[in-house]
Amino acid sequence: MEENMLTLEKFEEASEAVKKVTQETKLVYSDFYSAQTGNKVYLKPENMQFTGAYKLRGAYYKITTLSEEELEKGLITASAGNHAQGVAYAAKCYGARAVIVMPTSTPLIKVNRTKGYGAEVVLYGDVYDEACARAYELAEEHGYTFIHPFDDPVVATGQGTIAMEIFKDLPLVDYILVPVGGGGLATGVSTLAKLLNPKIKVIGVEPEGASCLKESIKAGKVVTLDKISTIADGTAVKTPGEKIFPYLCKNLDDIITVPDEELVAAFLDMVENHKMVVENSGLLAVAALKHLDVKKKRVVAILSGGNMDVITMSSVVQQGLIIRDRIFTLSVLLPDKPGELRHVADVIAKQNGNVIKLEHNQFVSINRSAAVELRITMEAFGTEHKQQIMQALEEEGFRPKQVRTNI
Repeated sequence: MEENMLTLEKFEEASEAVKKVTQETKLVYSDFYSAQTGNKVYLKPENMQFTGAYKLRGAYYKITTLSEEELEKGLITASAGNHAQGVAYAAKCYGARAVIVMPTSTPLIKVNRTKGYGAEVVLYGDVYDEACARAYELAEEHGYTFIHPFDDPVVATGQGTIAMEIFKDLPLVDYILVPVGGGGLATGVSTLAKLLNPKIKVIGVEPEGASCLKESIKAGKVVTLDKISTIADGTAVKTPGEKIFPYLCKNLDDIITVPDEELVAAFLDMVENHKMVVENSGLLAVAALKHLDVKKKRVVAILSGGNMDVITMSSVVQQGLIIRDRIFTLSVLLPDKPGELRHVADVIAKQNGNVIKLEHNQFVSINRSAAVELRITMEAFGTEHKQQIMQALEEEGFRPKQVRTNI
């Protein structure tokens, strides 16, 4: 069956099948990113999908191809979260049992939602690859039918239905940016895009700390990274898919890697300019826009998911504000005498700085009359405004130093 997958006929079949369980995520034109990049940028908001991510497509299509016997055995998979929810929901539609092995680091929102669709969740291992090895063991032990999150041409065909929808909304698309973890989404999207129009450029985007596909393509074979480190938990994969690797080599035009701090900045941009919550892995395609060295092209960035727990969200927002100098901390040494604190506060107020935290350390020097340290954490409009505040303090003789912000 798998040998005949990833054909136009199968993509059309998958597109019809997934309509039963997916919401239409129409392209959103981005004025903000278009102005920033000089291209016409469109977002494919799969973060607004029913289960909060595109993964439902591949999982559901795969299940429609299973025999009754395979369904009766029960389904098992491993996932960092979004595929888990896709399989759990699709299994529920078919009345099949689902067991999901998830890494222990999986955000609570993803664990709870997966359980909410009726699946049994097993937490195991630090990363996806360890969870996957455990899922294979359980499948062997109990005879479950294993549904791989990405290394399965049938699943990849289901994910590729995204490209069918992109073409429907934007027939003249020039570039598609697609996040890469194990490569299932990139396989489906790039293969179908090239079938529909070989001139389209499809670019894979990986986290810098988990660039398993880039390294594999460089080596000319599938390689496993020794370790991975990224905040993009949905794409934190050490080894790309073996079965789908030839499709990725053939149909991806390039791979861009993105450092975590750029994902943090992209999260703020999406919230402030598009009022959308997109998880870190889903932000890869958006963060890659500025690395794309083209102008006046029609570019689609796939926002692959939006399942982010509130604790992660608050941490990302705080880090984003610090990276952009919207929150910063400075230290000044003051003579220990009345009126000095007020003097500093007046200088900051005149520059429209907003103080959010003060720390006063009288023991910074043995000679307290010479100096006490004042640490001020404040809000600013950005780097230029921060520099104005620092300069104003400098002019008043305070010699401010910027220090690490902990909020």
